[in-house]
Amino acid sequence: MRHPTRPPLNGRSWLHRLLTAGAALAGTLALAVGAAVPAAAVPAAGQSAAAPAFNYAEALQKSLFFYEAQQSGKKPAWNRVSWRGDSALTDGADVGLDLTGGWYDAGDHVKFGFPMAFSATMLAWGAVEYRDGYVAAGQLPHLLNNLRFVNDYFIKAHPAPNVLYGQVGKGDDDHKWWGPAEVMPMARPAYKIDASCGGADLAGETAAAMAASSMVFRPTDAAYADKLLTHARQLYTFADTVRRSYHECITDATNFYRSWSGWQDELVWGAIWLHRATGEAAYLAKAESEYDRLNTENQSSTRSYKWTIAWDNKQFGAYVLLANLTGKQKYVDDANRWLDYWTVGVNGEKIRYSPGGMAVLDTWGALRYAANTAFAALVYSDRTTDATRKARYHDFAVRQINYALGDNPRKSSYVVGFGANPPKNPHHRTAHGSWWDSSKVPTETRHVLYGALVGGPSSPNDAYTDNRDDYVMNEVATDYNAGFTSALARLTSQYGGSPLAGFPTPETPDIDELTVETTVTQAEPRATGLKAIVYNKSAFPARALTTARFRYYFRPDGTGPVQVTPGYTQGCPSPTAARQHSGDIWYVEIDCTGHTIAPAGQSAHRMEVQFKIGVPEGGTWDPTNDPSYQAAAGPNRKVALYSAGARVWGEEPGPATPDTTAPSAPGRPVASALTATGVTLTWPASTDTGGSGLAGYDVTRTSAGSDPVVVATTTNSLTVTGLTPERTYQFSVVARDGAGNRSAASPTLGVTTPAAPAPDTT
Repeated sequence: MRHPTRPPLNGRSWLHRLLTAGAALAGTLALAVGAAVPAAAVPAAGQSAAAPAFNYAEALQKSLFFYEAQQSGKKPAWNRVSWRGDSALTDGADVGLDLTGGWYDAGDHVKFGFPMAFSATMLAWGAVEYRDGYVAAGQLPHLLNNLRFVNDYFIKAHPAPNVLYGQVGKGDDDHKWWGPAEVMPMARPAYKIDASCGGADLAGETAAAMAASSMVFRPTDAAYADKLLTHARQLYTFADTVRRSYHECITDATNFYRSWSGWQDELVWGAIWLHRATGEAAYLAKAESEYDRLNTENQSSTRSYKWTIAWDNKQFGAYVLLANLTGKQKYVDDANRWLDYWTVGVNGEKIRYSPGGMAVLDTWGALRYAANTAFAALVYSDRTTDATRKARYHDFAVRQINYALGDNPRKSSYVVGFGANPPKNPHHRTAHGSWWDSSKVPTETRHVLYGALVGGPSSPNDAYTDNRDDYVMNEVATDYNAGFTSALARLTSQYGGSPLAGFPTPETPDIDELTVETTVTQAEPRATGLKAIVYNKSAFPARALTTARFRYYFRPDGTGPVQVTPGYTQGCPSPTAARQHSGDIWYVEIDCTGHTIAPAGQSAHRMEVQFKIGVPEGGTWDPTNDPSYQAAAGPNRKVALYSAGARVWGEEPGPATPDTTAPSAPGRPVASALTATGVTLTWPASTDTGGSGLAGYDVTRTSAGSDPVVVATTTNSLTVTGLTPERTYQFSVVARDGAGNRSAASPTLGVTTPAAPAPDTT
């Protein structure tokens, strides 16, 4: 979820990000600059920063995994996230196109093309510079998989030279719902820019992403690299021609990812990447000719340096890239000034630092900004000939990445599933796994969103709360991880490390995902009234039931024809007839085909049906020997639930075998709320393995001079009343099952009631 942020400081209107819960976050993970550096250019371990404090290869491995958790559309076979499934398979249908694929932006499910393209550019940039780091960590195949996945989406989104679909999903509609991607209930309109209403920022960034990605694929798939370059060239020409902000055309993006810096930075940025990908001097000349129109500090001719590279503004990355590519002094000066502001300061001003060493640019997603700047600083440090700045920028970058990994006053990682005390409750709908359309149900996050970098402390005080609803500190996003991932590749190439073997371990369901709960609503001499509710709390992965049916099994007594009476239903038709299963076992079937039961809301995740089974007047009816009968309300494993013909819950009755196994003995009762005339008893529950199910308990009360009193209950607690003050009682409990088998008695509890309160005579 992205929400509006405060206006920019110092008149830098281009820095204001009208986001919804993580948009500001998106920019900070991303751009380091420069030409590819040969291995010899990477400083040897121990050059200036201390030896590795963390396993950077493991962090890189997990950071890439996060992108697979963000995938939209058909889940590819290589996707390693066991709890994700297919989602948003009709994206683009409203415009007659296949716009499936791509990445969900953050903890929401909108596909915002602008930050998505930036994230892809940043990931590709890291691979261009530090491919050896990916190879050393064994992560190059995973990087190529994820970059191809997002670029395949860009290809779909660019069906004509001057047409680019830049968003799928309506921001507000998406954000007001909280549930897994696989069962989204809302419409997902597609939005485009074209020749009549263009967007130089969006088209320019997508051109940069595809050009940078072409460089990554060139060594292994030249044909695909050429395809990406064709699209990149067309998109850049489109951007250069239209020279307009994309939010003017895709107006729904205005409150989320409006480019406050304008489109000039993308014209420079896109041209640089096309030059690097093609080697054509014309693109470098174009970048340099557009450079002087980049933003400056307020009421100054000095290039902006008090912000950083992020989804909105790429000019800081342009400083580094052009300095590295050309060596020209003006680019070197701009890069030095910017990185000095983040390290030692400029003219007495510099970025705020926390006591623990975190560079804090802004409240929203502060670690993202620090990580983006760290990556750019590493790229620049590897090429600069200024020995002082080389060490300064390198050490700054290592310090910021290490802070995120756990070298901070809290001694805690800010990367989910990595290091010590990592965040457990990122602001992420699918990872949370709610079935209730609520960020508070369930309490615990059901999945580990490995590798996701959270926003982190929002102020320079090192303070952080792992609160799912705090999207400022706890949202995650594709752009948060992009520069961070690239920096990890660089540190892996320098310091080494080892990826985890066998990662990831497939997750298993934390609860019964699909269940049927029954309640006896009417216990009549000739019939049993039942309420049956199907629950779908699936999250491994989440899935909708559209062909569900379930069966309730029973035994007619042979004293008359069975009557099935329909009752209230939430949607699925209530049964009207019974069918024979085998022998003397029959069933009623509730067929919910055509009705959707999905973990998508308070009503959406359940389907209730009521009915009555019995015999006509004059017949006899005993439900206690019915295979599906359960006296206590709750999940009933004797009711079989099917989806697409496969049984997904419950048991079918086998051949009739008498249950002669008694339940286990209850535990010793414990007394509470003792008064002169009453007491509450609670005891450890019995278990029943004979097949007929636990039916209830008989509590026996004895006292000297009185006959025993037996009280039945269906739960493992009982409130006893009517006792005599100052008298000793003995209590024991016996469990009974549905077949009438009785357990051994529990250990006896002795209780002496206190004296009655003195009467009030005042």
